[in-house]
Amino acid sequence: MVTEDFFFFFYLSGNRICIQHLLIMYGHKRNNSIEFLELMGVVRENGNEQTSLPPVQTPLSYDYILVAKTIDNQEREAFKKQTEYIDELKKKNIKVTKIIDDELVFYGIQAPKEIFEKYRYLLKVSDACNWSSDQNVVPLSTRIRIVHFILNHTHIRSGESLRDLLKMKVFEARFCLHEKKKQKDLKESWARWTACLQGQPINAVRNYFGEKVALYYLWLGWYTYLLIPPAIIGVIVFLYGLAFFNSSPLIKEVCEADIVMCPLCDKRCKVWQLSDTCTYAKVSLLFDNNGTVLFAMFMAVWATLFLEFWKRHRASYVCDWKVSDWCEEEEELILEIVNNAQCAPKEHKHSYLRSILVLICVTAMILVIIGLTHALVVFRVIAAVLLADGSWEFLSTHSNSGAMMLGAILHYLIITVMTRINRIVAMKLCEIEETRSFAATEKSFTVKMFTFQFFTYFSSLFYVAFFLGRINGHPGGYVRIAGKWRLEECHPSGCLTDLFIQMAIIMVLKQTISNVFEFTGPWFCRWLKRRRTQKLQRKCAHCYLKDESEAKYGSELCDNCKLRDWLSNYRLSDVDSFSLFNEFLEMVIQFSFTTIFVAAFPLAPLLALINNVIEIRLDAIKMVTLERRLVPKKTNDIGVWIDVLEAIGVLAVIANGLVIGVSSDFIPRLVYRYRYGPCANGTEIDTDCMVGYINNSLSIAKMSDQNIHNEFFPHQMVTASGLNVSYCSYKDYRSNEDYSFTPQFWLILAVRFAFVILFEHVVVICKFIAAWFVPSAPMQVKNDRLFDKLNRLKEELSSFEA
Repeated sequence: MVTEDFFFFFYLSGNRICIQHLLIMYGHKRNNSIEFLELMGVVRENGNEQTSLPPVQTPLSYDYILVAKTIDNQEREAFKKQTEYIDELKKKNIKVTKIIDDELVFYGIQAPKEIFEKYRYLLKVSDACNWSSDQNVVPLSTRIRIVHFILNHTHIRSGESLRDLLKMKVFEARFCLHEKKKQKDLKESWARWTACLQGQPINAVRNYFGEKVALYYLWLGWYTYLLIPPAIIGVIVFLYGLAFFNSSPLIKEVCEADIVMCPLCDKRCKVWQLSDTCTYAKVSLLFDNNGTVLFAMFMAVWATLFLEFWKRHRASYVCDWKVSDWCEEEEELILEIVNNAQCAPKEHKHSYLRSILVLICVTAMILVIIGLTHALVVFRVIAAVLLADGSWEFLSTHSNSGAMMLGAILHYLIITVMTRINRIVAMKLCEIEETRSFAATEKSFTVKMFTFQFFTYFSSLFYVAFFLGRINGHPGGYVRIAGKWRLEECHPSGCLTDLFIQMAIIMVLKQTISNVFEFTGPWFCRWLKRRRTQKLQRKCAHCYLKDESEAKYGSELCDNCKLRDWLSNYRLSDVDSFSLFNEFLEMVIQFSFTTIFVAAFPLAPLLALINNVIEIRLDAIKMVTLERRLVPKKTNDIGVWIDVLEAIGVLAVIANGLVIGVSSDFIPRLVYRYRYGPCANGTEIDTDCMVGYINNSLSIAKMSDQNIHNEFFPHQMVTASGLNVSYCSYKDYRSNEDYSFTPQFWLILAVRFAFVILFEHVVVICKFIAAWFVPSAPMQVKNDRLFDKLNRLKEELSSFEA
């Protein structure tokens, strides 16, 4: 049992001495997977720390708070609905304390013990949740979750729920309260910038925010830690390209070439020297080299190992928390009965008509997003023409690169706008489906929202990777948009640099700007509310001592100190059920960038690693100090996100195989080396096998051809030195006579397809072997669950016989 778990530690760290030391030091007391995470610095826990909170009777600051605007006119409809809703809560024996503060009315909500006794009993007799957690205690996180559900499912006579009343501005806000002492502890141990390189106190996070938030940070910490190997290897691949910066025959051939290239646009653009793009060729080699192939294969296998090891660590923690068999939908059913013993079950529904309608809407939305990608292509084409026609010589010379960068910036702006639209559409589609529970709604929303966001982020990248420069035609037969604007072309050194530029701009902008707004938004919101409301009164000494000590049953703060606590929480930024979803979506999109097109951007894992080190603390500071407390949710997994991550892993294999086989020049170089280059016949020894490759990859367009003569104006065929040329070169494998594809083109195409098929099959086999080799749960966890269930059954039998 111990050997099996620590074999994986040995596999990752290669430190046998450390393994033996841990076995001696810890023995068999704690789960080895958890100990490994502690040793690696992913988490930070005390070995004797309790994973469950002691019983909580009555909190000092109430379970939940409702806030409304003060209404002087009691005849107003809003006042009547507000009063009616509070009366409905009182009918359920919920204690409601009303405190007025100038323009605001605060309602402190405190549920009676009977509600939690019902919950504990129903939990014990349920099918799935009866083995989970300790039913003898009700921690404050559970109290909050129960009260939150009751508030959301309490209706007034006209049928409006709390959500409806919030939309109608009958109530201004609702939130659960931060606990000062635990909030302070989390600030000191976790939610501070100086803790960036320290492990996370996952058990403390779980006790305060619930299992759902704790699993998010556990997943993010593990993901960040496992980014270290690909970040290092990505830098090595980059340095490998840098090592041949000046010695590569490909770069020498470009930089020393006396080749005249065809104009890149109509009318204003002139012929240009291939040697003018020497710098561009050097940059291309940094990302398009032989090391990229091995790195792409490594990343595909890494994605599988990351997910398989994550499943192991998740299983260890949920076993430790005793939520292995937890079922969110069953708990929701229990809460419905606790809220209303006479409730009717919300039945499962399925409508083929609704499913078809949702499918049509999703397809239409995806087509709209792809249409925006076409708009980006048109923008880049027009921008390249306008930049070429401009008065700035630098922009005119580098019009294509400038258009690509402008397109990337516009793409980021489209992403920002479409994120809001995608959210609205996904939510509306969930309403059409009429899902039975919140868990089902969340799953459906997650799949739709991620699908829309994926196409928003990656449609343009797929165009650049697989279509740019391949559908633009040739001199005398260019493909034009609306018969006017020529499509873009690739540089003679390849198209991978264009993909790199696009990815780098989007990834850097997304991470930097998103993090800035993510932190400054809640901070500014808190500052603004502080300015609008009066300064908080100082807490009285009696209540201060109460708040710092353990509360006795029935003890409360005075009204002034309650108001002070409630106001300080009201000033924080609002959160909702999908606040954690936003964090997950951001990280999964980043995971997509890190894996899908890593062949074009080997430095993506390094950027992701740096971002995540900051992201963990930024999210922690935001949740603990700048936002209202999230409603603690109990779960045993990250939900549908694990399926999304596995789908991304499969897509990464396909995309990287296509990027290497189709987008990069890896295959044309390979074919040239062994079929057309100086080493093809095996006789050349002193000559580099890639000499002449650039010239071999170019075709010639002659002005004597009537189609070419009509394509270019006479002044376009004049070089910068004033020489009038009668032919020019362009990147393609075409005949110089009739512009048909040469046999070399068809050979390269065949090898491309063969490589893609071979690459994908080899990598997929490696992924399957890795998934089979790493069990999804440690043997110790399985045995712990087995003995736990056996002991519980024995206890039940003993109580029955007694």
